[in-house]
Amino acid sequence: TNLFGIPLVNLSRTGLGPGMKALKRFVDIVVSAVALVLLSPILLLVAWSVKRGSAGPVFYRQERLGLHGKPFHIIKFRTMVQDAEGARPQLSSDEDPRITHVGKRLRQTRLDELPQLWNVAKGEMSLVGPRPERPAFVSQFENRLPGYSRRHDVPPGITGLAQIRGRYETEPDYKLGHDLQYVVNWSPVLDLMIMLETIVVMARRLA
Repeated sequence: TNLFGIPLVNLSRTGLGPGMKALKRFVDIVVSAVALVLLSPILLLVAWSVKRGSAGPVFYRQERLGLHGKPFHIIKFRTMVQDAEGARPQLSSDEDPRITHVGKRLRQTRLDELPQLWNVAKGEMSLVGPRPERPAFVSQFENRLPGYSRRHDVPPGITGLAQIRGRYETEPDYKLGHDLQYVVNWSPVLDLMIMLETIVVMARRLA
């Protein structure tokens, strides 16, 4: 809607109902379990590429905030040099010099996110939802961007509207607009649409 020409977004306070939460969780369990089995050869190949490409561990674990702001550790294939961040959290971009040669390709194709299927299976994440952010940046964004905390009304996802519409360097306020659209308009059909479009985006970048 709009008020005197100013665009406004109406946000529901109810969130997902118990039935919708159960349905979303059921789909997450089934799809993540099947995907982990079917994609195991790809996971092994990527793990070998990461290990061969640069010194350091294959996987990267980092604290993020999930549903209702609860912290958990996200799992990704390592795309940067070992100990790239140091003591101070830093936002990354496509041209970040800390990104390895293999890591750049993994980010372009989104293959670095595949280990998060395990986070989904554990119930810490969903297949689709706003991307979980680090606590240090959440506090900054909540002070600067009204409505940012509403992202935590739904489980964080491996992919989402912001991921299929933007890129790694997309500004937080632009991502927030897509995330709030998702929170307000969630439906099984919307999740299916985002997952299918994610597959299309990955296929195009792999080509």
